[in-house]
Amino acid sequence: MPQVKVYCTLTCPYCIRAKSLLDRKGVRYEEIRIDERPDLRPEMERLSGRTSVPQIFIDDYHVGGYDDMVDHDMDGKLDPLLGLA
Repeated sequence: MPQVKVYCTLTCPYCIRAKSLLDRKGVRYEEIRIDERPDLRPEMERLSGRTSVPQIFIDDYHVGGYDDMVDHDMDGKLDPLLGLA
């Protein structure tokens, strides 16, 4: 299985939806809470080029945010990235 990382905050509704989608697919992921670890925000911004959460990575591939992940899913691209296809 690929390594999945989700940079997120506790109360962000898009973060909650992103994690829920991964949970429904049975995918294990590392949750990086930048509200608890603000020192990791610069890392997230450097890796993604974005300042908003969630930011989702599958191995070294930057999926983007929740909407980007849903687009990947609807296009049939997410499951292969997650090793589910």
